[in-house]
Amino acid sequence: MAEHPPYPVGLRLTGRRVVVLGGGQVAQRRLPALIKAGADVHLVSPEATPSVEAMADAGEITWRRRPYAEGDLADAWYALIATSDPDANTAASAEAEAHRVWCVRSDDADRATAWTPATGHSEGVTVAVLTTDARGRDPRHTAAVRDAVVEGLRDGTLVAPHFRTRTAGVALVGGGPGDPDLITVRGRRLLAEADVVIADRLGPRDLLAELPPHVEVIDAAKIPYGRYMAQEAINNALIEHAKQGRSVVRLKGGDPYVFGRGMEELHALTEAGIPCTVVPGISSSISVPGAAGIPVTHRGVAHEFTVVSGHVAPDDERSLVDWPSLAKLTGTLVILMGVDKIGRIAETLVAHGKSPDTPVALVQEGTTSSQRRVDATLATVAETVVAEDVKPPAVIVVGDVVAVGPDGTAA
Repeated sequence: MAEHPPYPVGLRLTGRRVVVLGGGQVAQRRLPALIKAGADVHLVSPEATPSVEAMADAGEITWRRRPYAEGDLADAWYALIATSDPDANTAASAEAEAHRVWCVRSDDADRATAWTPATGHSEGVTVAVLTTDARGRDPRHTAAVRDAVVEGLRDGTLVAPHFRTRTAGVALVGGGPGDPDLITVRGRRLLAEADVVIADRLGPRDLLAELPPHVEVIDAAKIPYGRYMAQEAINNALIEHAKQGRSVVRLKGGDPYVFGRGMEELHALTEAGIPCTVVPGISSSISVPGAAGIPVTHRGVAHEFTVVSGHVAPDDERSLVDWPSLAKLTGTLVILMGVDKIGRIAETLVAHGKSPDTPVALVQEGTTSSQRRVDATLATVAETVVAEDVKPPAVIVVGDVVAVGPDGTAA
């Protein structure tokens, strides 16, 4: 058997009996995939890890709390043998052979009738990699090949064209706070498959350079108090390109629904009958403070955090923010789009009870190579912004977490 490579096949286990012997780390790693496959999983083991026990408590598997006994593999379609008892493993393997049950052994692959491949998934495709030479099995190399293929499919560097007609439509993709590595794998894959990309200024700009030459890139930048593409024009561009049968990605900074006007775009597309996919992104409200060493919550310091828009001042009739109530909260306040209004915001918070000494941090161009952090207090933040020439985009953090150092204590 060792002289021949294994024959790869995909098992359809929905509703079929699968027996797992041993409730340790091997079972913990393999059980989720068996459950996802719809298998009728029976675990036989006197003990189990907390995670495996939780699967049994949730009714995802049936657990018999005892050692292996002859007959446990009766009527099984597939068996995973992973106990710490070599004699039990050998006996179970013999039973599997006698009953023609495909059997994987974690302790001795040479005595198994099946091997578990290194698997990964990418948008409807399962990649399974097996070592074909039994005399030179290298699990790390096998896993590395799997990872390289899956990562290439996800980020578009490994091109696998779709030969069936793609459905035209729009994907609202949250690009994250700016670092191109912080876009989701799904967002990056959709970007690689796009015909048209309508990009915000705050999206991960470096990813645009990776797009193929045929991809049309439309600049939808909205520069504060400067040039911008009107929202109606953006909506129309999304609709028109999708109606032409193109795959369109609306690349936005952060998350599409966190002050990103994503719902407005979704409504416009829905009214036009255009299919739309929304891909969440990492919001700058939590990622940028984290990149600057600021936890938005911390045990004993802040049990809550609130994210607000500062694009209109507290005394502006258009403001929907209850600033007096925010001043009474003891947690962290994160302000987006508030650099030019921070003076009046600070005055309002102090006027309604917030201490003037409350720490404030402004993180400009967070997660990018231009990131910088400027610290102040509510009493000094207005003059600090001017003195340090802080420019948008910047995330403003107000609260005691600003003073928490790497050792977990407040400075």
